[in-house]
Amino acid sequence: MASIQIPDPLPSPTADCERLRKAFQGWGTDEEEIIKVLGHRNADQRIKISQTYKQLYNESLIDRLQSELSGDFRNAVIMWALDPSERDAKLAREALLSVIIEIACSSSPHHLIAVRRAYCSLYNCSLEEDILRKLLVSMVSSYRYDREEVDEIIAKAEADKLHDAIMLWILSTRNKFQLKVTFNSYEKNYGKPIGQFATLLRTAVWCIDSPESYFAEVIRASIVGFGTDEDSLTRAIVTRAEIDLEKVKKEYNKTSLVVDDTSGDYKNFLVTLIG
Repeated sequence: MASIQIPDPLPSPTADCERLRKAFQGWGTDEEEIIKVLGHRNADQRIKISQTYKQLYNESLIDRLQSELSGDFRNAVIMWALDPSERDAKLAREALLSVIIEIACSSSPHHLIAVRRAYCSLYNCSLEEDILRKLLVSMVSSYRYDREEVDEIIAKAEADKLHDAIMLWILSTRNKFQLKVTFNSYEKNYGKPIGQFATLLRTAVWCIDSPESYFAEVIRASIVGFGTDEDSLTRAIVTRAEIDLEKVKKEYNKTSLVVDDTSGDYKNFLVTLIG
């Protein structure tokens, strides 16, 4: 269930563009007006606003936001203003593998197709090719043999099976000495300890089974301890505001997720999306 609140009646894209243009002009930027307009529009409406802004003023709305705003507030607003498929394509390009799994496992098939198309358009290669290239670089750069009194062929074959998530048979039929060599072989072949694979597998299962619970944990982890992980907090709220942020709020058991952990225009914008 989405959390954003859209006005009724809805202003036209032209009227919204005029308000944004006015917010950009004069001494300083009217951040509150930007939040009032963009923070209360869904993806289709924001896309129309961007298209209309380009037609009216012959400049990109994203570029203007980039020049007018700053800090975490700018990052959040631009992420929100982008077409969702383009946004997720950019996240996938820049993100760790765990965030790619997050996108893949918590999105609809239709959205994933749009993300893949946007990725090709932005970067002139497929998302699959880039992910595979990263994995192959890790495999080649870390690949080496050590002669041990164990069967390295079995270890490599079973490391491959682990990479394909076929683990139970191996874990239940090999002794701990052979398993240690298999785990070492996995790390040599794929450039990551086996524990990281288990973490990624857990992320995938969690995103598929209960995305609201997963993103509640992303938000919780981003604000506990010393300092706030603004990138994770922004990603979780911006990407789920039109999908299931109401459910995330219930899972988190708070009516306002970020009031005590953020400040200024950044806080005001996130609170607007939270609803």
